[in-house]
Amino acid sequence: MTHTNGVHTPHIPGSRVQVVIGQGAMNRLPELVRQHGGTRVLLVTDPGIKAAGHVERAVRSLYKADIPVRVFDEVGENPTTIHVGLGVIACKGFNPDLVIGLGGGSSMDCGKGINFILTNGGRMADYWGHDKTTKPLLPFIAVPTTAGTGSDAQSYALITDPDTHQKMACGDKTALPRIALLDPDLTATQPAKVAAATGIDAIAHAVESAGSTKRNDVSRALSKQAWTLLESAFETAMTHPADVAARQQMLLGAHLAGAAIENSMLGAAHSLANPLTGLCDVVHGCAVGMMLPHVIRFNSANGDSPYADLIEDPHALAARVEAMLATGGLPRTLSEVNVSPTRLAELAAMAARQWTAQFNPRKVGEPEMLELYRMAQ
Repeated sequence: MTHTNGVHTPHIPGSRVQVVIGQGAMNRLPELVRQHGGTRVLLVTDPGIKAAGHVERAVRSLYKADIPVRVFDEVGENPTTIHVGLGVIACKGFNPDLVIGLGGGSSMDCGKGINFILTNGGRMADYWGHDKTTKPLLPFIAVPTTAGTGSDAQSYALITDPDTHQKMACGDKTALPRIALLDPDLTATQPAKVAAATGIDAIAHAVESAGSTKRNDVSRALSKQAWTLLESAFETAMTHPADVAARQQMLLGAHLAGAAIENSMLGAAHSLANPLTGLCDVVHGCAVGMMLPHVIRFNSANGDSPYADLIEDPHALAARVEAMLATGGLPRTLSEVNVSPTRLAELAAMAARQWTAQFNPRKVGEPEMLELYRMAQ
């Protein structure tokens, strides 16, 4: 492990991403861009991150190092193929040789999506699935401003088709970020609701990857490490947002949970959350957090817990998640987010078709998805 003024580079078994973590890590951005051959950078972000001043700081540091930057700052929440297309147009004539995703999961996913089209052409639907490219993607540096999605540890971009509301998981081994730059100073500006929703999303990643049928020794170690960091830091990060150590712990925990997914997979809580986001505009972290305790109990109903690596008693695990939801002020029922009972059958049909459903430790189809939604009413 190397240290530079509190910024260090830990070795994380099971992750192929170089992690650079610590307060002030953002100052190393030009050096890291150069390290990966970057001479012309596309920076992908959203209006909120620009308003917080993070974009200006990044651009100024790159220009000082004589690295030209093109900024695309029109990413929306749950990026669609439209956002990706606009980003590609923004690059016209610039020809970047490295992409930076600065922001939450939406900015990082959109940056990866733009990277697919810039390097390989076509449409995002052409890359739905994994390893469908013919040319390698440009080097990608992930700079998360929230501790949640784990996109900084994953080789997939989640891009929504605006017509069908289907989230397309587009993966490629060369889409994996070369570097995850984890600077807790960047998470200091996130609103409390965002911090809570993204934090619970990271916790759900640790839990679901621990129980997934695709889990292995590497992913189990990562899930457990992620859970330990996130579970012990979540309340402090929520109630004392100025606590730098807690925010840094959340960032690292979220990255490890993302690396666990990369080595394993997710389950029914994410399958249930995606339709709530796509059809009912429920924030992803709120949706997955709301469903997670019900999924934990459902998957452990036969007496065996697939989550024993984290907490032996599944009911204690579900209760712990519910306590964290309460601390974060997150919704617990579908009625709180205005989801009508009349929509449950439609939602269940869509949930059953989600990719992650097939990796749930207990078999789930439409009837089971409907039962789980009813539990959350």
